[in-house]
Formats: sequence, C-alpha cells, structure tokens
Amino acid sequence: MPACGGRTLYAMTLPTGAQLLQYLISGLTLGSVYGMIALGFTLIHNATGIVNFAQGEFVAFGALIALSCSEAGLPMPLAVLTAMAAMTLLGAALERAAIRPARGASVITLIIITIGASILLRGIAMWQWGPDALPMRHFSSEDPIHLGPASILRQHLWIMGIVVATMLGLWLLAERTQVGKAMRACAVDREAAQLVGIPAARMVMLSFALSGMLGGLAGSIVAPLSMGQYNMGIMLGLKGFCAAILGGIGNAPGAVLGGLLLGILESLGAGLCSGMKDAVAFGIMLMVLLVRPTGLLGRRAGRGEAVG
Repeated sequence: MPACGGRTLYAMTLPTGAQLLQYLISGLTLGSVYGMIALGFTLIHNATGIVNFAQGEFVAFGALIALSCSEAGLPMPLAVLTAMAAMTLLGAALERAAIRPARGASVITLIIITIGASILLRGIAMWQWGPDALPMRHFSSEDPIHLGPASILRQHLWIMGIVVATMLGLWLLAERTQVGKAMRACAVDREAAQLVGIPAARMVMLSFALSGMLGGLAGSIVAPLSMGQYNMGIMLGLKGFCAAILGGIGNAPGAVLGGLLLGILESLGAGLCSGMKDAVAFGIMLMVLLVRPTGLLGRRAGRGEAVG
C-alpha cells in the first residue's frame, strides 16, 4: 500500500467477476448472521420499546457454550441445542432479574441496565473462558465447494440453511400460534392487548427468551468461522443493531433485509477498499439515520412501548 506523509493510503481496486461472486457469497453468509442478531433486537424492541445492548453477549455466550460442549464430546447438533437452551434461560433471567424490577423507569434507564448487563456478562465470559480466541470445528467437512471461479465453505451453507429455517419457524410462530399473535398484539398496542387479557409481562419475558435463543444460535453457527472469544459479541452485536436500524427498528422482515444488505455491502467494501470493513456498517447506519430514520421498511411497532 502506498504511504503519504506518514499515513497509509488504502488502495481501491475494481473486482473481477469471480471476486464479485466471492464477495456476494461472503456477504450473504455475514448478512444471514447479522439478520438473526437484528431479529433479537427487534423482538425486544417490539415488546419493551428498548434496545437490548446485551444481545451481543448472548451471541458470545452461545458460541462459547457450544464450543465447550463440542470439546466435551457432545455431537455438534446437541452442542448447538444446549447453547440455545442455555441462552434462552439467560435471556429470560435477564428480563426477570434486571428489567422487570425496573418497570416504569424511563427507556434510557432500561437501556443503561442492558449496557450494564452486557459488561457483566462479558466479564463472566472472560473469567470462565479466558481472553484467547478458541477454535471450533465445522459442522461438516472443511473442504470448499467450487462454484466456477469462486468457492464456498460447507459452513457457509449450514449458516444460510439454518437461518432460513429459523426465519420460517419464527414466521410460523407469529402467524400460526396464539402466543405469536399475542406477541404481535403487544407490539402493536400494549395497553389494548392488556385490556383484552393478554399477559403483557409474560410476553416481555418470552421476547427476551426468544432473543437469547436467537443470539445463542447465531453464536453457535458463526463460531467455526470466526472462533469463539469472550468479546466477540461487541462487534457482532453492533453490526446486528446496524442491520435493525437499516431495515427499520421493530420490523422483522426489515431486520432480515437489513442484515443481508449490510453483509453484502460490508463484504464489497472490504474487498474494494482494504480497511473499510467495519467503517461500511457504521457509515450506512449514519446515512440511514440522516436520510430515512425509520429504515427501509419503516416501523411496525405501535404505541405500547413502555415496560410495565
């Protein structure tokens, strides 16, 4: 890279068709993970009106728990399910121990509580697993599959397939079950939902539990590519938040769309201009907030936004 005045300049190069295909594959994989994390933000925001900044730690704990279970000899599917179950319980416990006692407090206070929970969980993860990045084996063979001039790892296919199945499951939950319809009713108008007998407090706990489960699953499937580390949730959580903002905070389809777009743009940015990978995500978030604060698909959440 050329240097000028003691500073390093990052050169931008035009990609070939093969490189574009490779960037697209990488971007879809990253975007799938970001979309799943963004859905966790969306669930809690719709139920409470707050942003859960401990979502990234759900991802980190999910990765580290799955890694530990795998090293202990559990089959990979069972290790992933164990991580998901553990994070479901952790999400529910966070709501019960930290959010519910503060109901009636301002939104800013509740957000600060989630930031404090994030710092606490990160410290626990470092104490338990140490500061080093820990490798995790892939779900299947590590041999890449060649798609013409590009290649794709089997773990990429696992990630995209699991994310699609998860999205379908969440859609069925929201559209075909009474619990899902109750959660949607609370998201649209919390007070009206309570008036017709929907237990809003229980729906809030369920949203935290589902958010924890999604974080645990996202961490489990991305750990074979990125390795597990106590602080891996910081950047993944922020990228998921960016995806939620891009798609429209509170909008589930928007969270998925935002994650995919962010992953593709980030991958292209990293390929076109070295050193721009992280800057792309936050630059996009700033532009969206300035130009279209409601995001690409607007916002579905209604009035019932206070925790109670």
